[in-house]
Amino acid sequence: EMEAKYTRKMQALRDEMDLRRKTEIHELEERKNTQISELMGNHEGAFGAIKNYYNDITAKNLTLISLLKEQVEDLKKKEAVLEKEKADVLRENKELTEPLQEAQELVAELQKKLVHYYRDKEALMNCKAHLKITQKELKDLQWEHEVLEQRFSQVQEERDELYQKFTKAINEVQQRTGFKNLLLERKLQGLLGLLEQKEVELSEVMAASNFDPSALSLVSHKLEDVLSSKNATIQDLQLQLARVCKAHNDMLQTFKAKLTAFGIPLDNLGFQPLSLPFPGQ
Repeated sequence: EMEAKYTRKMQALRDEMDLRRKTEIHELEERKNTQISELMGNHEGAFGAIKNYYNDITAKNLTLISLLKEQVEDLKKKEAVLEKEKADVLRENKELTEPLQEAQELVAELQKKLVHYYRDKEALMNCKAHLKITQKELKDLQWEHEVLEQRFSQVQEERDELYQKFTKAINEVQQRTGFKNLLLERKLQGLLGLLEQKEVELSEVMAASNFDPSALSLVSHKLEDVLSSKNATIQDLQLQLARVCKAHNDMLQTFKAKLTAFGIPLDNLGFQPLSLPFPGQ
C-alpha cells in the first residue's frame, strides 16, 4: 500500500513536474523567441546602420578616389608643365651663368674701385688742404710770370735784333765767300786752259823743229819745271779753295747752333743756306 501510495505520489509529482517543466519550457521558449526576435530586430537595425555606414564610406571613398584620380591627372599635367618650366629655368640659368659670372667679376672690380675711391677721397681731402697753399704759390708765380713775360719780351726784342744782324752778316759772308770762290775757280780754269794751250804750242814747235835729242831733253826738263811750278800753284789754289769752303761750312754750323740756342727754327730764315762742297767732291 505504501509502495502504491508513493508510486501514485511519484506519478503525481512526475506529472506535476512534467507540467511545470513543459510550462517553464514553454515560457523559456517564448522568452527565447522574444529575445531572438529582439536580437534579430536589433541585429537587422545594426546591420542596416552598418550597411548604410559602409555604403556611405564606400560612396565617399569612390568619390574620393574619383577626386584623387582627377587630382592625380591635374598633378601629372602640372608635373609636365613644371618639367617644361624646369627645363626652361635650367636653360635660362645656363644662359644667365655667364652674365652672372661677369656680374660677379664686375662686383669684385667695383669693390676694388670702392677701396680706391676711399683712398682717392682721402687723397682728395689732402689735396684740398694743399690746394690753398698751392693757390697762394700760384699767385706768387703769376706775379713772377708777369715779370718774366716782360723780361721775355725784352729778350725777344734783343733776339730779333741779333737775328737781323746775324742774318745780314751771314748774307755778307756768303756773298764774299761765293765771289771769292768764283774768282778762284775762274782763275784755276784760266790757268788750266793756258797750260793746255802751251802744251799744244810746244808740241807744234817740237814737231816743226828738228831738235837734237839733247836739246829736246833740255827743253823737256825746263817744261817739266814749268809744269811743276804750275802744278804747285794749282795745288796752292785748291788748298785755298778748300780752306774757304771749310770756313764757310763751319760758319753755317755755328750759325745753325746759334739759331737752335735762341729757339729759332731754321725754316724762318727765308732762304736755304748753301753747303759748299770741298774740292774733289
